[in-house]
Amino acid sequence: MTPKILAEPGNLWWLAAAAVIIALLYFLSPILAPFLFAAILAYISNPLVGWLARKRVPRALGAAAVMLLFGGLFLLLLLILLPLFIKEVRLLSERLPGFLVQLNENLAPWIKARFGAELQFDLAGLKKLLSENLQGADGLGIKLLDSLRIGGLAVLGFLVNLLLVPVVLFYLLRDWNALLAQIDALLPRRWQPQFATIATEVDAVLAEFLRGQIAVMVLMSVLYVLGLWLAGLEFALPIGIITGMLVFVPYVGMLTGLLLATLVALMQFPSASGVIPVWVVFGIGQALEGTLVTPLLVGKRIGLHPVAVIFALLAFGQIFGFFGVLLALPASAALLVGLRHLGIQYRNSSLYNK
Repeated sequence: MTPKILAEPGNLWWLAAAAVIIALLYFLSPILAPFLFAAILAYISNPLVGWLARKRVPRALGAAAVMLLFGGLFLLLLLILLPLFIKEVRLLSERLPGFLVQLNENLAPWIKARFGAELQFDLAGLKKLLSENLQGADGLGIKLLDSLRIGGLAVLGFLVNLLLVPVVLFYLLRDWNALLAQIDALLPRRWQPQFATIATEVDAVLAEFLRGQIAVMVLMSVLYVLGLWLAGLEFALPIGIITGMLVFVPYVGMLTGLLLATLVALMQFPSASGVIPVWVVFGIGQALEGTLVTPLLVGKRIGLHPVAVIFALLAFGQIFGFFGVLLALPASAALLVGLRHLGIQYRNSSLYNK
């Protein structure tokens, strides 16, 4: 027999509405990502816009000022990283043949002696490949343009989504309070207190995670840059910043930085022992981030199991693409609050107690 809690007309109506919303989220996922990303940026930026509004700055002007501030910071970051990245690509293209010579002379004989396997790097083919693809910025730009032509529609779609973000962000920041009031007015009055409680808890979780994570990213960038500079790595600044900025994606930031730093260290230092200080820096950085920096600046974690974190990253990435990876953890933190309240209602229902 259908449980009473599900058979009530009001509950069935809300279940049908929830099913429709889930279906819309699934079918509209290709276009929803920039809107969701803009909403999270608006949530992070709204306190600053609100502070300006309390200083009698119109919200539209305050929203534009905050967006210009964050846009300027992003542009400054690009101006720092892009020239260093181009320089790194050029130096790697120059040093890679010499590095492969060392591998052919040292690593290949050792592998053959131990495992009986022949390992030989084609230096002539590599030099030809580098000369065709990485010989200066012009050659690199031509190859990039060719690749853009191949995936032109995908790139165009990504750019359109990217351009949508600031437009949606401006209107969300300008009308933030009015939108919240409209949402509150749509809620059934008997459910309004419970939704207000859930919204307060979601706000607390997101504030703890999002705003605290920004502080973690900045501090870890400084620590990684300083540590890699002390280790003598030439590209300490870009690798340290990239690693620190990516710590908001669990495991990805550290692994990306470690891979880049190891590659550069192998190219830079005459022996493999030069890689050890770089690995020590990443080991210390990972320990500090997990045991001190994140607990201190973020507070309690969002409560997701590591397996759930990996699943959230893959699931949101599959549904929403690149933006989904950015949305995965904050969205999962908000969903966790809703699931916690749903679990409480379920345990108090006749369906569970009978």
